[in-house]
Amino acid sequence: MRTLVLTLLVCLVAFPMAHAAEPASFAGDWVGALDVGGQKLHLVFHLLQSGAAWSGTIDSVDQGANGIPIGTVTVDGAKLHLDLPAIKGTYDGTLSGDGAKITGTWAQGGASLPLELARGDASTIKGPNRPQEPKPPLPYDSEEVSYPNPRANITLAGTFTKPKGAGPFPVALLITGSGPQDRDESVMSHKPFLVLADYLTRNGIAVLRVDDRGIGKSTGTFEGSTSGDFADDVLAGIDYLKSRKDVDASRIGLVGHSEGGIIAPMVAAKSKDVAFIVMLAGVGVPADELLMRQSALIMKANGASDAMAKDNQEAQKKMFEIVRAEKDPAAAEPKLRAVGDALLASLTAADPTMATAGKASIDGSVKMVNSPWFRYWLSLDPAATLRQVKQPVLALNGSLDLQVDPKQNLPAIEKALKDGGNTDATVTELAGLNHLFQTATTGAPGEYATIEETMSPVAMKTVADWIVARTGAKKK
Repeated sequence: MRTLVLTLLVCLVAFPMAHAAEPASFAGDWVGALDVGGQKLHLVFHLLQSGAAWSGTIDSVDQGANGIPIGTVTVDGAKLHLDLPAIKGTYDGTLSGDGAKITGTWAQGGASLPLELARGDASTIKGPNRPQEPKPPLPYDSEEVSYPNPRANITLAGTFTKPKGAGPFPVALLITGSGPQDRDESVMSHKPFLVLADYLTRNGIAVLRVDDRGIGKSTGTFEGSTSGDFADDVLAGIDYLKSRKDVDASRIGLVGHSEGGIIAPMVAAKSKDVAFIVMLAGVGVPADELLMRQSALIMKANGASDAMAKDNQEAQKKMFEIVRAEKDPAAAEPKLRAVGDALLASLTAADPTMATAGKASIDGSVKMVNSPWFRYWLSLDPAATLRQVKQPVLALNGSLDLQVDPKQNLPAIEKALKDGGNTDATVTELAGLNHLFQTATTGAPGEYATIEETMSPVAMKTVADWIVARTGAKKK
């Protein structure tokens, strides 16, 4: 899932000179683990040398992210510097005298962590344990499905699960969060929608979970699509469900996570075919308010200084103002870049090592805020949409959610629903859960992959019980 944080700052650490070593001694596979909030995040570095040129990739084993490209590999005697523009980070290290280990610092998102690497390979690391993922035989039916969205001229593909028997059953259509997502909403080696679909189906509720357009087996193009386009894909899913004899067309509901919690009300406000909606970490305030709070919380959790967080927020505010005022992305781009460059210049004047990774971070931020997706989202007023929703609503948020702050969003959601005259709205903060509804310690995104639990049983039971109470679903 795309983390909606506009963090423009990356703090790097310079290392003292060490005695020279042959550059080739860095070549090969290196294994290490970052300590993130007391839990381990295992990494494998693959460094290659061809003549005088170096290249490489990184595998984040616990996150299930392999082949992350290293933008630049710089070797200077016993010193190693890696720029990682894909994840807006760097690594600086020093090779030991015997060539067996590299001692250094990983820097990302304004925080620096020690990281020691030893020669090895991924086979020496045990993959993450995900005990909640269902294993066959399953006590319900599972079916690969596809259906058209004729308005977009695409085909959407997914998995439909239902209890044993003829039905018709109430059904929940799951809506993924932001960024390109598969039907399981796979993130950080977790599959939240696979686990949630399994739980709901075991409790008498049929489930449709779908690959985003352009992802997995769904056709179309994800790049350039907006929340409005994704809402249209949800409407196509509702049309498909209405065509099935094993689905009760009067009991079709939507369960949206994060951005999906924005899209679900959008669809419910348009369609009388929606019987209920569940907002998991849904949003009740405009994008700029959400992101300003989000970046401050995450940067603080990652150890960034108050000054860095303040500078970042000021840059965010200027960028949002530019996007709102300048409708032409081509005209906005140099203005946005000027904001980032000014910030970077003030920081690199004191610490020149921030230049490379900082520029990569700014490039990514400018691209995101100037994209059709972000421009559309910035124009939305979630509260205005919620005031139009008359169907039953369950809004859940974890108390440790740093991406969608419950203190900011749950009251706004509750007020909007009440102001709109909704007579069946349940708004609940679940203690100790993060943005993915895992039982967490800090709530920081860096913790997601290190937690064994994919989704809290308390959260899933809360969702299932609420849907059963409003649909009469019966556990098979």
